[in-house]
Amino acid sequence: MATAASRINKQERITGETAIKLNLTLDGQGRHTIDTGVPFLDHMLRLLTVHGFFNLELSCVGDTPIDDHHSVEDIGICLGTAFKQALGDFSAITRYGNFAIPMDETLARVSLDFSNRPFLHYDVVQLDQKTGTFDTALTEEFLRAFAFNAGITLHVEVKYGSNTHHIIEAIFKALGRTLDMASQIDPRVTGTLSSKGCL
Repeated sequence: MATAASRINKQERITGETAIKLNLTLDGQGRHTIDTGVPFLDHMLRLLTVHGFFNLELSCVGDTPIDDHHSVEDIGICLGTAFKQALGDFSAITRYGNFAIPMDETLARVSLDFSNRPFLHYDVVQLDQKTGTFDTALTEEFLRAFAFNAGITLHVEVKYGSNTHHIIEAIFKALGRTLDMASQIDPRVTGTLSSKGCL
């Protein structure tokens, strides 16, 4: 059974494209030290940790002079892996989460299941190609890498909105709240929450 003391994970990933170090505490206070080399992603991950009440230390040195793709994707891989390993066999947790975040003119809804069956459904209104210097197509790439390495079924929906920054920010805030909800220890649950007895 997972306990608060054990719900911590460290990751280190070094490739020819990125060098990443990450420390994740699930039962935190939203504290963060984040330097990914991609300023917009730093901002989004700070939102995720604050609204998810996780503690996150993250550094990445990547080949950003080429573009931000490798850094964003590899950070998604590392963060997803950290969540999965911090939760172990997903025992004793609520498992499901769903949260909607309004931000001015837009509304982002995120639903997820710690199912050990990775999947991403991404249904988001058309975004501007860039917000600042950030390639907004990398939002989906991050979410896919995160979901597949965390072992979660993840649905992200934004049906309307006009400000690209608002849309992506609402997604990350909703993801943080949903992850917090789904990863909570439920004292009523023995083992994994599944009629099969396993995931």
